[in-house]
Amino acid sequence: MVKRKDPRKGRIILYIFTLAFSLAYILFGRQIAMKGYPDWDKPEANSYKAEVSAILSDEPVENGHELFFEAKALSGPEKGRTVTIRQTIFENYYPVQEAVEAGDRVLFYEDTYREDSDWQMLDYLRSDAILWLALAFAAAVLIFGRLKGLNTLISLIFTCLSVFTVFIPSILSGQNIYLWSIVTCIYIIVMTMLFINGAGKKSFAAGAGCAAGVAVAGLISAVMDKLLSLTGMINEDTLYLQMIDVAKPIDLTGVIFAAIIIGAVGAIMDVAMDIASSLHEIRLTSPNISGGQLIKSGFNIGRDVMGTMANTLILAYIGSSLCTTLLLVAYNVHMFVLFNMEMIVVELLQALAGSIGILLAIPFTSFICAAIYPRKA
Repeated sequence: MVKRKDPRKGRIILYIFTLAFSLAYILFGRQIAMKGYPDWDKPEANSYKAEVSAILSDEPVENGHELFFEAKALSGPEKGRTVTIRQTIFENYYPVQEAVEAGDRVLFYEDTYREDSDWQMLDYLRSDAILWLALAFAAAVLIFGRLKGLNTLISLIFTCLSVFTVFIPSILSGQNIYLWSIVTCIYIIVMTMLFINGAGKKSFAAGAGCAAGVAVAGLISAVMDKLLSLTGMINEDTLYLQMIDVAKPIDLTGVIFAAIIIGAVGAIMDVAMDIASSLHEIRLTSPNISGGQLIKSGFNIGRDVMGTMANTLILAYIGSSLCTTLLLVAYNVHMFVLFNMEMIVVELLQALAGSIGILLAIPFTSFICAAIYPRKA
């Protein structure tokens, strides 16, 4: 009697391989991305946490006032002790920092630029609240998704690491943005599919459909870059990027390309997985359905998903540039001029290229599913 292979063993081996591959990508990818990374002068002052216990005084200064308060240091060399911290508030400096109150948590540092070196407030402590919210999100994912929820969190962690520890350093190192953005997208697609669904026809169909949609979005970005005569100088942040290394400036049009495909990969992956998973279930429940009927079902499902997902992308980009748009409209910028400004055109390009990528991922995924999902008599 032939001994059948245990499929669980194969899934465990694949899972371990995916985990090892992801760790290797982060570690070795970062070493490669950091080659040529400039050695900038960075401030040596460290910031520490503190909780305000009492307000001592409020003294007027030129263009503002200085607030002195006692606080219990929660970290740093003064941890556990009560320190006196200065908060300087300038009325003509925007945004105007709100005056602290007892019970507030703040960040402070040692102001070595003054002759009488003392503790100065840096900003309010906000990371703790965000951390608790992130933990609540993680708990909800684990409770609802169980094992798949755990895999979702792991894939999310590796996605963030690939962007912040590999991709961003590669840009600042002056390396090819187009190449690294494509590599990052491929890694995110492959890693996510393997962690969430393992190696199978469903993962292959969703991954291939997503890759095709992202490729279309990238192609549109590259073509429109020339047609729109983009410079990449869309706001003051891009100006500061150019000032980082004047001798070897960052390719700002490459940054736009990367923003488009990396911003779209998540939404396109979502649509591709919806199609692949739905058609996989249809094939299981109706094994004798023809390939043409399967494609038609994929198109019908895609039409329903397309509207909401396209709205997701467009609304996300509108939300990210809402303050700028409000400012321009408030100063009565003509609509014709508004829609020809590069900062607005880039936002529209991101939304439209991503939406077209979503649109074309639907037929790509449907055709692939019809080709690889076997029909049973």
